[in-house]
Amino acid sequence: MFLTISTTGTSERPATDLGFLLHKHPGKAQAFSTSYGTAHVLYPEADAQRCTAALLLEVDPVALVRRGKGKGRGGAPDAALSQYVNDRPYAASSLLAVALSAVFSSAIRGVCTTLPERVGQPLPLRIEIPALPARGGPGLVRRLFAPLGWAVTVEPVALDTEFPEWGDSRCVRLTVESETLTLAEALRHLYVLLPVLDDAKHYWVSDDEVDKLLRAGEGWLSGHPEQKLITSRYLSRRWSLTRQALEKLELVRLAESDDSAVEDIDNAVGAETETEERPTPLAAQRRDAIVAALHGAGAARVLDLGCGQGQLVQALLKDVRFTEIVGMDVSVRALAIAARRLKLDRMGERQASRVRLVQGSLAYTDRRLKGYDAAVLSEVVEHVDPPRLPAVEYAVFGAARPRTVLVTTPNAEYNVRWESLPAGYVRHSDHRFEWTREEFRAWAEKVAGRHGYGVRFLPVGPEDPEVGPPTQMAEFTLTPKEPAPKEPAAKEPTKKEEKAA
Repeated sequence: MFLTISTTGTSERPATDLGFLLHKHPGKAQAFSTSYGTAHVLYPEADAQRCTAALLLEVDPVALVRRGKGKGRGGAPDAALSQYVNDRPYAASSLLAVALSAVFSSAIRGVCTTLPERVGQPLPLRIEIPALPARGGPGLVRRLFAPLGWAVTVEPVALDTEFPEWGDSRCVRLTVESETLTLAEALRHLYVLLPVLDDAKHYWVSDDEVDKLLRAGEGWLSGHPEQKLITSRYLSRRWSLTRQALEKLELVRLAESDDSAVEDIDNAVGAETETEERPTPLAAQRRDAIVAALHGAGAARVLDLGCGQGQLVQALLKDVRFTEIVGMDVSVRALAIAARRLKLDRMGERQASRVRLVQGSLAYTDRRLKGYDAAVLSEVVEHVDPPRLPAVEYAVFGAARPRTVLVTTPNAEYNVRWESLPAGYVRHSDHRFEWTREEFRAWAEKVAGRHGYGVRFLPVGPEDPEVGPPTQMAEFTLTPKEPAPKEPAAKEPTKKEEKAA
């Protein structure tokens, strides 16, 4: 990963003052150890007229896997190859943002004891990033940087210059210039917006990330037109943290407009805001719909195939009508998290006898899956490569053959209603595809016809009159085989027939 910061100067105010502001000497090449590799700071040019500081982050892919423990894009524990073969060492991301914060910490805080008068003065700045992942494309890059006073030049990076017909990659080449910003402001913009554009973080986002965002966003984030998108992406779309940050940013905005302290505004907030109902998350609506469908099917013994971290298993376990619940996933790490979520090690014997977690892959038939009333594939099929879908179909509908199968998957048509989702993108970086309602219906009806099931379709979540619900569900019901017709009983011969014979 590579980034350069350039400025110009005069004999009275030499450009090499950049070295004092960054606390890094222009005559030295320095290296700093980080959790994921080595950060190098060097100056390709440094004189009174022009000075350029370069930050080169050398990422160790093995350290990234070991320390990250599967977090972030390309780090899924069940995608062994993608843990090591990805763009993390080359494309700017949250790794580079963290390196900026660590290497230039004093500059980000606006501290310089040698030239304190220069800290608050705007500089002619030019920042260049040759490879920056931009989920949302050049348009989103401009919407994020331009309102902050930057002149933005952004160029898509070809996937392969030898094969232009392959189109552009997800990376862009970014250059931003300004003469109205201080160095500290510029670094804080980068610290927040690099992971926002990448839309992924290499570490777990905890509660303290809200404070980090508010500190780095002080003075600019509360009035940014893309505030909601920035906040949501920076906090990895965790709804509770995003809401908390947006509430605090609104207090900051009100305090600034009223020339008051934030504490005064906060104390003035009425108690009624504490009792406002939170919208039910789509994941919870999905679980409720699945539980209701299982009740309607009269299922008692249920398979949760692709159970992930065990949220649905936990919901089923609370209902005594489900006497046996099996959660299966290919990821051992996900099963370990599910076990902790369910507190299996502290569960009573009677309750523990109702639940079981097993490791397995739906790409293969599995005898352990036979004999159950129902199977659930909740948000699973879209993570399967299309050429492997027939194997999954046979493993569930052909070999296991539960009486009822529930399949939920995103409705691609509804994606236009997500404000934070750029056009043409899927909801999760690991989704191999997302189906429209017509595509899902066609797939489900073919599967049902091949394996002797009937199927009906149910909406999950608020149904939009134009684009349908956010999630679509298919309920497959095994069609009972008609008994073979009996052969007519042999007719007893009459006495006359016997005599004739």
